[in-house]
Parts: sequence; C-alpha cells; structure tokens
Amino acid sequence: MSIDHAQMPGRIPAVMGIFASPTIRGYSRAAGIIAIGAGIGCILFFLLLPTLIVLPMSLSETDHIEFPPQGLTLKWYSAYFNDPDWMAATWFSLKIALATTATATVVGIMAALAIVRGCLPFRSTLQALALGPMIVPHIILGVALYLAFSPLQLTGSFFGFLIAHTVLAIPYVIITVTASLQRVDPTLELAALNCGATRLQAFFLVVLPNIVPGVAAAAVFAFLASFDEATVAFFISDIGGKSIGRKMFEDIDFNLTPVIAAVSTVLVATSLLLMGTVHLLNARKPRS
Repeated sequence: MSIDHAQMPGRIPAVMGIFASPTIRGYSRAAGIIAIGAGIGCILFFLLLPTLIVLPMSLSETDHIEFPPQGLTLKWYSAYFNDPDWMAATWFSLKIALATTATATVVGIMAALAIVRGCLPFRSTLQALALGPMIVPHIILGVALYLAFSPLQLTGSFFGFLIAHTVLAIPYVIITVTASLQRVDPTLELAALNCGATRLQAFFLVVLPNIVPGVAAAAVFAFLASFDEATVAFFISDIGGKSIGRKMFEDIDFNLTPVIAAVSTVLVATSLLLMGTVHLLNARKPRS
C-alpha cells in the first residue's frame, strides 16, 4: 500500500479544521461538563449513601439492623422517645449544646473583633491558636481533657462538658464572624464614634445589625459542633452525665438494635434542618 506524501500536507489542515469547528468544540465541551458532573455526582452519592441507608433501617420490623428492611414500622422511634435512658442522654446533650452555643458565640465574637478590628501584635499567630481545636484530632483533645478534668471531678458534669464543647465550638464562631466583619465597612463604626457613641454603643447599634446573619450562622455551627460531638464526650462522660453520642457508642457495643438507626435519623434530620437555616441566613445580604 503506497502513501501519497504529496497529498498529506493538504489533508492534515482539513482534518484539524473539522475538529476545530465550533460544533465539534461545543460537543466536546458539553461532553467534558457531563463527565465531570457525573463524576462529582458519583462521589457525592457515595458519601451520602451511608446516611441514606440509615433511614430505611430505622423502619425495619426486625430486632436487628439489616438492609433492605423487612417491613416498615415506627416502633423503634417510639422505643427511643419512651426510653428514659435515651431521653436523659438526649436532654443532657441538648442542654449542653444550648449552653455551648451561648458561651461560644459570645467568646467567638469578642475574639473575632479583636482579630479583625484590633491592633494586636502577632495577630495571625493568635488567630491560628484560636483555630487550633479545629485542627487537633478530637481523640487527642479527649485524652487531654480527661487527664485535666479527672482530678477536678469534672468528668460527667455539666460544666465539664460545657468547657470542653465551648473550646471545640469557638473556632467555628471565629471563622464565621470574622468573615462577616470583614465585609462591614469600618468607616461606619468610626462615624458612630465621631457622633458621640461609645465603643459598646457603636457595636450594638452599627456593627451587630450588619453581622446578624453571620452571628446566627455561627451560633448554629456551635450548636451542631456540641450536639453531634462524640469523640471527646466518650472520654469525659461517666455514669452520672452521659451525652447522646456516648449512649450510642454503648448501645452499639452491647445492644445493637434499630433504635440506633432511629436516633441517627433524628440527629441527621436535626442537622439538616439547622444547616438549611444556615443556608437561608447566609443567603440574606446585610443591610447597608
């Protein structure tokens, strides 16, 4: 088979012209977007699959966890809400989460103000230290807090949990409030000060109204960081004070029933509801 080399220079531009046409480029771009979207969708589905499986398992009629479920029933939700041990752990976690939300939000706002508006030396270092509890593995924090709380008899106590969860929740508040403060024009606060307002009045009358969505979102993140926390709670819990995370660990070891799936579904629903609230708050634009 012979090849006419004289015709090759003319054929190459023709073939390249076909692939360089707008139609072919459009199809290629669309195919690339579809392929990337399909890959991202598969990854998200893989990450969400365990959470999606929990719901049908909580409705199974069998006395053990299995998938697919055999029949549908709500008796495991009834068992959860009627069990005094589960309710005690739930209310204990809820009280701690609410108290943690209040303390972490106040402390986090003050820290964010100092970082954004203050003239502190080594400000970046201080910010990194404030975000440290988010970076350090929780199991290390749990061991350290247990060693610190045990001599002080704070393990299993309300104040012990409050201190530990506040430390864990403050970084989320600092990140969220710092981002909100950086979008607020500092000249508005200076104008209020020039008009005779004190620093406290300028914050409550000028700064705070502009960062309310960010503060509310930070409070939601602080609540979730406390209510869903299980690793540190495993170390600082005892018989007297037990969070819902510690109770779930115990039942997984000694009494594995679909009640665990029902509790997990309730926690997921609570987290989704609060995260939806965060999304709505972040979608709101602060008033000028």
